[in-house]
Amino acid sequence: MRSFSREEILADFQNWQTMIKKYQKPNFSKALRQVISSFGLFLGLWFLQFWLFDFSSIYTILVAIVNGFLLGRIFIIQHDCGHTSFTANQKFNDWLGTICSLCTFIPYRYWSRSHSFHHAHNAQLEFSDIGDIECLSVKEYAAKKWHEKLWYRIYRNPLYLFTIGGFIYVVLYNRFVLLKTDYFKTVKRDVLISNITFIMFYALMAYTLGVKKFLFVQFINLFFFGTLALWFFYIQHQYENIYKSKKEEWNYVLAAIKGSTYYDLPGIFHWLTGNIGYHHIHHLSPVIPNYNLPSCHQEVSAFQKHAQRITFVDSLKTVFANLWDEQNQRMISFRQYTRMKKAGLLSHPPATDVHP
Repeated sequence: MRSFSREEILADFQNWQTMIKKYQKPNFSKALRQVISSFGLFLGLWFLQFWLFDFSSIYTILVAIVNGFLLGRIFIIQHDCGHTSFTANQKFNDWLGTICSLCTFIPYRYWSRSHSFHHAHNAQLEFSDIGDIECLSVKEYAAKKWHEKLWYRIYRNPLYLFTIGGFIYVVLYNRFVLLKTDYFKTVKRDVLISNITFIMFYALMAYTLGVKKFLFVQFINLFFFGTLALWFFYIQHQYENIYKSKKEEWNYVLAAIKGSTYYDLPGIFHWLTGNIGYHHIHHLSPVIPNYNLPSCHQEVSAFQKHAQRITFVDSLKTVFANLWDEQNQRMISFRQYTRMKKAGLLSHPPATDVHP
């Protein structure tokens, strides 16, 4: 696939608002079908897990793998509600998003606020730690103390990130107001309210269904959901030839098209993950409902021409995208960093021109 220049990409997306306008319109019928299919299948498998628990916890865990995907699909509904895109009625969106949060264990308003910040600053090097997997530049990493480097290596290690890392993000990280700037003041109470609501709801479910059985089923589902969610968070913005930029040189269109992936998956996985694999379009226009993303990609030729397409096999290689190399404008692995250091290449000044 030919690599297009910055100018060619911007020229093809000069009128992007017009190109995607018709896909931004919500469709209540499609939204309702997605709610019914997502919650219907999730609850059906959820009750199956309770029934199977009396025979074997292994069977319950196997079903949890599928239900983790369905929780991801419910989370995308919550995500779209936060973007005000799922339906045209924002009160309904807020109500539905709150219901979804009871399943996903992620506070609706606070997370939506954090995610909106991520959209406004996607691919900006100064804000990689908000709403995304934190990414250090080679220069930043080289300046860290040994224990800070060790933590960063653990944090970026797939054996942590895609096992307990996702579970920690869903179950623990979202219980606290860690983002304390003025931007988040209006929604910081939502975390406390959500936590109280979660405790009451979970206590009621545990009392009704049995403490041991409920907690096992719910948290094993959240484990697989967390792993899936963090995997998609990761591969959407971590790959070798990604676009990243300092804030003052940043370009919104380039950040969307070359700073986000098109995860080309079999249709069933697009369905299970709420079409979040069309992430390049989502970042260009987050008000496009997830159920309109496939047709937008297929019918607008510029997306097929310029999307940063990765397959599942390609995505496995992204675990080696660990540091941003300012000199060569690409992501590199820790091993490549070590080679650069031994070769004495880390003292060179970073490049000033930013290209996708």
